Amino acid sequence: MTCEQVQELIHAYIDGELDLVNNLAIEGHLGECEGCQSEYRGHLNLVALVQGGAQYFAAPDILKKRIEKQIDKNVAKPFYSRRWLAIAAALILALSGGLLWKIVAARSQSHADDLLAQEVVSSHIRSMMLNHLVDVPSSDQHTVKPWFNGKLDFAPDVKDLVDQGFPLVGGRLDYLDNRAVAALVYQRRKHSINLFIWPSSDAAKSTQQFSVNGYNIIHWTNSGSTYWAVSDVNSTDLSEFAKLLSR
Repeated sequence: MTCEQVQELIHAYIDGELDLVNNLAIEGHLGECEGCQSEYRGHLNLVALVQGGAQYFAAPDILKKRIEKQIDKNVAKPFYSRRWLAIAAALILALSGGLLWKIVAARSQSHADDLLAQEVVSSHIRSMMLNHLVDVPSSDQHTVKPWFNGKLDFAPDVKDLVDQGFPLVGGRLDYLDNRAVAALVYQRRKHSINLFIWPSSDAAKSTQQFSVNGYNIIHWTNSGSTYWAVSDVNSTDLSEFAKLLSR
């Protein structure tokens, strides 16, 4: 895929509107082209700015006009009536701004999670297509965990779940959310589960479930780390997997 094609599709890629083939093609190009990487990061930074932007927004003009019209109607009323009306108008404006900010912030966070869910699925599919599930093939958590030493700036929690029906297959390095992350691979019957882990400053977050292109995803945050589990295994099994890891 050329730079021109990527530029034409970058907005649709960020909005999660492309099919799997185009998603993979763009990701392959972004991994090789610094210019397009910079363009992509610029769009993601815009999303971050929206999330961290001002907490107050101007009220709609129609609301202002209605309040001004009501004030004009009551201009001849006693001072205290006009004073309370002005206070009420200010309160309405403040509440409308706060409500609008909450709506924008919620939608921005949801959009960011959707974009990251797309990245998670793409990394899962890429690991399966390229036959690169693991860099360190081992079912021993005491072999997999030390392997990440010096390769990441954190130590991922590696659990042995073989007795619960989710044997550990191994681990590898991956790249998500603009940083290097740990990818632990578990198995459920013949289905592979990719578990992505990296540090997070967010407060503990209960599990969120997604479904992207037929793949089930579960995301949660706990003990200073964020977790994303993805697989084509059924949602019930994946939920049980997440519960075991959260204990």
